Amino acid sequence: MANITLKNVRKSYGNNAVVHGVDADIADGEFIVIVGPSGCGKSTLLRMIAGLEIITDGEVSIGGRVVNNLEPKDRDIAMVFQNYALYPHMTVYNNMAYGLRIRKLSDADIETRVQKAAKILELGNLLQRKPRELSGGQRQRVAMGRAIVREPAAFLFDEPLSNLDAKLRVQMRLEIQKLSRELKTTSIFVTHDQVEAMTLAHRMIVMNAGRVEQIGAPMEVYDNPASVFVAGFIGSPAMNFMPGKIIESGMDIGENIQWALPPEQRKRFAIGQAVTLGVRPEHFTISAGLPGLPMRVESAEALGADSLIHARLAGHGVVVRVDGHARQANGEMLHVVPSPDKLYFFDTLSGKRL
Repeated sequence: MANITLKNVRKSYGNNAVVHGVDADIADGEFIVIVGPSGCGKSTLLRMIAGLEIITDGEVSIGGRVVNNLEPKDRDIAMVFQNYALYPHMTVYNNMAYGLRIRKLSDADIETRVQKAAKILELGNLLQRKPRELSGGQRQRVAMGRAIVREPAAFLFDEPLSNLDAKLRVQMRLEIQKLSRELKTTSIFVTHDQVEAMTLAHRMIVMNAGRVEQIGAPMEVYDNPASVFVAGFIGSPAMNFMPGKIIESGMDIGENIQWALPPEQRKRFAIGQAVTLGVRPEHFTISAGLPGLPMRVESAEALGADSLIHARLAGHGVVVRVDGHARQANGEMLHVVPSPDKLYFFDTLSGKRL
């Protein structure tokens, strides 16, 4: 096991910069998830750590050793890819053992490591099968087994669950959580799925357009987003945003709809200041009448335990999470009240949390 440190890591292709100075300290045994939308640079960052991409600038160290100029095989890491990357002509056993044979380990050591990994991943009865005889979830477990037998200083996962169906993804998330607890090996997991990030990470690195927006524990990031981007990306459904401006009594969010802010919140802002109000769907309460913010229901999704109401409020699309047995008709007017202690304020121009 080892700690991983990134210092001002940058990547450019010609004049096109794709990763802009990433700094991060990953502790020994920590499970870090790098999360962000497609094209944000998360896989490129992972590949630089692995040695599959040349670092344009900055420094990557693993276990206190700078690895910028080391080949991937010399970095003491093991990688699990999105597409499994199994040898189709080899059995499960040989897929897991191949890398150890290349490293010239003894047959006895190979047998011990493969059987140990097979037991952890419940692959014991599949060792003589070929990849074509396995399900997607089983193939991904073989790919993880091939990484485990290396006994590396760190595991690197590049969107390993993307090719699985929804049910299998849930199952594999649980298996990866269990694996992390048992092996206690430093791990970096890349995904665009914020649910995977929330459920797997000790800490997450939220990336946007090649830059780190925020680093923190999942619930810390959820409860205290640093920017509009983070607030909108982490959480499902996303946070609701209502741009407006500060007035004497509180905030004007458009269409002559005004919301009185508690004095301790109101005094933080200047009259006329452009502010974006953020409210998570679960932090609205439907009011039996006035006062409240009026919204017109456009549609509703019944999800069982709860329902999502899609509506228009002051010209903005909003989503409100309510009890699953509540029923609202399309076009119905409702009044909602945001929880005063769950209001988020962002600078409209920069998007940063105020």
